[in-house]
Amino acid sequence: MLLNEDLIKGLIKSDNWKYEKKSIIRNFKFNSYMDGIKFVNKIAELAENKNHHPDIQIGWCNVEISITSHDLGGVTNQCVEFANEIELI
Repeated sequence: MLLNEDLIKGLIKSDNWKYEKKSIIRNFKFNSYMDGIKFVNKIAELAENKNHHPDIQIGWCNVEISITSHDLGGVTNQCVEFANEIELI
């Protein structure tokens, strides 16, 4: 089931995630490029285990994560749960 923006805001545990273009998106800042890469590797492992794969954009000391259900065309409970698990990394 797709969630609307109000429901997403109620379920997500961090105000740093934004709802945009049928996705939840967050930017993470790091002290070094390699710290960002280590973070991405942890997310990749989590994504494989959950079989739910975010779009990841890597820049210098910056990583942007975008989560959506590509099959359903929007944000689901699984997307929000994944974002909440990323917050624990």
